[in-house]
Amino acid sequence: MLRRVLSWAVALACVAGAVIALADIHTPLRPYLVSMFLLVVPGVAVAGLLRDRDPVAGLSVAAAASLVLNVLLAQAMLLFDAWSPRAGVATVAVLGGFLYVLRVLYRGRDTLAEQGVGSQ
Repeated sequence: MLRRVLSWAVALACVAGAVIALADIHTPLRPYLVSMFLLVVPGVAVAGLLRDRDPVAGLSVAAAASLVLNVLLAQAMLLFDAWSPRAGVATVAVLGGFLYVLRVLYRGRDTLAEQGVGSQ
């Protein structure tokens, strides 16, 4: 129960961070909520792909992937002289959504294999 409430609270904070960044709303919570969005969304998306692995290894890889994704995005934006916080948040959201779709497709394939669909 507590885990579900905590996950919904983090999800709500991430959504609020994305909305605040995309709508350019100035609030004292903006740095915290946007940072939470940028660090949590890619990490959760990668962790979802690693659900069959050791939980500690999955958490470590998810945290590293989140940091790598954000650093590479910032480097690319600086390299192409296209720095924009809005574009960064939007790009992270799109990549997180893409990884979520991959997870759903991967899970769907496993479910079909377990049911014997497509097996000889």
